Amino acid sequence: MNGTSEGPAPATDLDGSAVTESDITTSARTEHPAHRAAFAAAPLAMAVVNREGTVVDANPAFGELLGAVPEELAGAVAADLVDLASDARTWHAYREVLRGRQAKLRCKRRLKHPDGHSLWAQITVAPLAEGPEGSPGVLLSVADITARRELQARLRHLQMHDPVTRLPNRTLFFERLTAALEAESYEQGGTGRIGLCYLDLDGFQAVNDTLGHRVGDRLLAAVAERLTRCANEAGRGRGTTPLVARLGGDEFALLVEDSTGTEQLADLAESLLKAIQAPFDVSGHRMSVSASIGVVERQAEGTSATGLMQAADTTLYWAKADGRDRWTLFDPERNAHRVTRQALASTLRPAIERGEFQLEYQPLVGMEDGRLRGVEALVRWNHPQFGMLTPNRFIALAEEDGSIVPLGRWILVTACRQARQWQLDHPDEPPIFVSVNVAVRQVWDSDLVADVAKTLAETGLAPHLLQLELTESAVMGSAGRPLQALQALSDMGVGIAIDDFGTGYSNLAYLSRLPVSVLKLDGSFVRGFQYEGEGVAPNPADEVVVEAMIQLAHRLGLTVTAECVETSAQATRLRRIGCDTGQGWLYSRPVSPDRISGLMETPTYAVGNP
Repeated sequence: MNGTSEGPAPATDLDGSAVTESDITTSARTEHPAHRAAFAAAPLAMAVVNREGTVVDANPAFGELLGAVPEELAGAVAADLVDLASDARTWHAYREVLRGRQAKLRCKRRLKHPDGHSLWAQITVAPLAEGPEGSPGVLLSVADITARRELQARLRHLQMHDPVTRLPNRTLFFERLTAALEAESYEQGGTGRIGLCYLDLDGFQAVNDTLGHRVGDRLLAAVAERLTRCANEAGRGRGTTPLVARLGGDEFALLVEDSTGTEQLADLAESLLKAIQAPFDVSGHRMSVSASIGVVERQAEGTSATGLMQAADTTLYWAKADGRDRWTLFDPERNAHRVTRQALASTLRPAIERGEFQLEYQPLVGMEDGRLRGVEALVRWNHPQFGMLTPNRFIALAEEDGSIVPLGRWILVTACRQARQWQLDHPDEPPIFVSVNVAVRQVWDSDLVADVAKTLAETGLAPHLLQLELTESAVMGSAGRPLQALQALSDMGVGIAIDDFGTGYSNLAYLSRLPVSVLKLDGSFVRGFQYEGEGVAPNPADEVVVEAMIQLAHRLGLTVTAECVETSAQATRLRRIGCDTGQGWLYSRPVSPDRISGLMETPTYAVGNP
């Protein structure tokens, strides 16, 4: 016997499995003639072992199982015959049974027959009851469970592999991935890193729809063969071959344990793309497909299977969004932006109800006389986690999920109420108009005309003191309901402005057919008016283009507002070529309503001075 160190007493059943053979009763006595005959004829291999651990008697089945004559086994060390001393836990439990401190031991062992073949045995050790002359010790029984284990292995293989491609399926993949991320897997050696290529075929659904699922399945099998070949080539000379699995549908994954860095994963992803790009001949059809691949490579420590798959799924989405037929490496900064974006999107609607939004106002100043003519209402989100957010952080999200409708309605009501309040607070000053941005989805998903009419009636603001701004791309080509809504608003007396003009269609001729009253030149035109230093002449081309746009707008009866006016030089040039209104930091940044009240008390800006 081995002198293996003893550990703490284990549970009675070491492997937790049930024994299919009948338990050997503790009252068995081999010296009784009837019991002796049953012992000798029993198909179950059994041996009586004394308290010292040596075989006292063995039945023929026991000898046959071990390839020996039963009589020759007497005196042999039982633990050596059935490999009970190979691990400390089993050895300790066995000795406890011999000493009478434990009721029973069950375990499984792989035994080698003298003729060379191996078998799996389930071993049970149970004490024999004390008799008048004392107990001979314990009864050791051995059941051959090889056939059962082979059946279990076959069933497990079927459960863990995809029937179409014969690759490991999602269950086996996650089992391997989870095991690879356990500390003992990477602390015993290797690089301590893990990599994953998450692959999805581009446009595979079209194959199923046009050629049928049978052809689609054969294409998946052909793809699996190429992926496996790439994995084998990648593993050649490295010691470990990437695991290829089909996760479902047309999704595949390649798991790289002990990866050496992003370069290894990038090379693997590149080889996968090239392998799939080659045409396939399937069931008489020659077809070409491509794939998008998300690539993740990182330290195994601190990584979870869920986290790794989420990163791979996100990166696969990026690869498809970036144009497909490519691989994309996981970018933590890009992912942080995505996570923030999702967090904002999920809290947009509740934030409206909680009153987390507020408005700031930026002056619109007459270029000729410097008088305050109006303000643009700009929404801000006072987010409890991310602080004060400007519209470029959340307006696109609001348009995507439709929350722009309730948010836009709140902005409209708040801005009109504030404009009316300024009018009441400064009765001796000419009233200023308020300009409110409107998304095209507000026209489609709500009755904008009714909302505006109701708001004006409730706040008491005159229609001509409200201006609605829509982007050029949203207005150009408008027809049907949007055009009807714009016309109804214009007929009501509300001003309509085209925001960011010059960045899209720039179709001035089309403007003559729209109820538009104001063009707001995009800031990119105004920035070209800057001087680089004293005595540096401006680019005449910039001025020619903007002057032409202003003149055409005036001929169509439109006024022009220049955005992003930041310097007195810009203001001077814009005023010289006839621009009507300016907006920008030269005059004021967006400010709170009370600051606008202060500006109304001194309504004239020093032209050309901040």
